[in-house]
Amino acid sequence: METAHIVQQCLQNDKRAQKALFELYAGKMMALCRRYARTQEEAEDFLQEGFIRLFRYLGSYDGKGSFDGWVRRIFVNTAIRHYHRQKKHNQVNDFEAEHHERIPQNAISQLSELELISLINRMPEGYRLVFNMYIVEGYSHREIGELLDIGESTSRSQLLKARKWLQHKIRENQKVFL
Repeated sequence: METAHIVQQCLQNDKRAQKALFELYAGKMMALCRRYARTQEEAEDFLQEGFIRLFRYLGSYDGKGSFDGWVRRIFVNTAIRHYHRQKKHNQVNDFEAEHHERIPQNAISQLSELELISLINRMPEGYRLVFNMYIVEGYSHREIGELLDIGESTSRSQLLKARKWLQHKIRENQKVFL
């Protein structure tokens, strides 16, 4: 069944179409949720909340732009909303890499995808959010600033710190295996 047809059926509260839309996007959106969440349970919460929002606002999709992009934005915004709610309770863990030594070029290639995702998930909240939005999702620093209610320079700084943090952790990981 074509996505446009599934969407039309969903708008008519067709439960089979809703299930089909869920099955069509659940895997891709879970991967996205895992990048933003600290734990599997939190990723599952993001997924559930994202689908609730998707079905609630499905009627507002105007057909301009890709439907996939529209769905993706809902899930990223769900993670951002969670960040804003948690921001009040979390202190930003500011990390400054003490050494600016370069990591060996093959260090990253020696990490499995799960190890790399695990490292990214252990980043301080602000770093992880900006890293995912800039590196993975392709948002500009201006867009990140607007969505997270921070300045462009703060976004750039968070990305730089995230990269340094990740390099530091990869170096630590390398020392374990040497």
